[in-house]
Amino acid sequence: MALGFVRPARPEDAGEIARIQLSTWRSAYRRMFPPHVLAGLDEDYLARGWTEAITATPSARHRVLIAVEQAENSAHVVGFAASGPADEQALAPEEEPLPEDVAAVTDLLIEPRWGRRGHGSRLLAAAVDNWRDDGFRTAVAWVYDADSVMRKFLGSTGWEPDGASRALDVDDLLVPQIRLHVAVSDA
Repeated sequence: MALGFVRPARPEDAGEIARIQLSTWRSAYRRMFPPHVLAGLDEDYLARGWTEAITATPSARHRVLIAVEQAENSAHVVGFAASGPADEQALAPEEEPLPEDVAAVTDLLIEPRWGRRGHGSRLLAAAVDNWRDDGFRTAVAWVYDADSVMRKFLGSTGWEPDGASRALDVDDLLVPQIRLHVAVSDA
């Protein structure tokens, strides 16, 4: 029997986080991004960024969590979530800064082969517990307009569009995003 749990990421998890990020993007976003963009992503570069995100957080309110599936004789890192206070990355174009009591999800990914086992729900619940402890009242997350899986998942837990939108320029291809929000007390 397998069990799932969430814990704070450690520096030695950075490589697994990068691997999950890369494999998930290449699978889930293959129809949204040009193939050469996904093929050109560098796992070592991503791992260095995750090492820094774990070891040199801008504040105590910035966190990286990992989801682990524990089997009888093995454990696998299967997903991760990163969040912190809303900064300029959480803003729509020309939007004023968000209040200090707004958390922003920067990443929430489960490797596709481990999906639909409750890992995303456990990650989100752990993040919400942290947000409450840190005094956040609202959380926001950007999702790709074409990512129906993430929109459905977050929508099932009370997240709704807040009216903000933007488009990321990915190698001269504009990829639309919408921002979702939720009251932390309702999440």
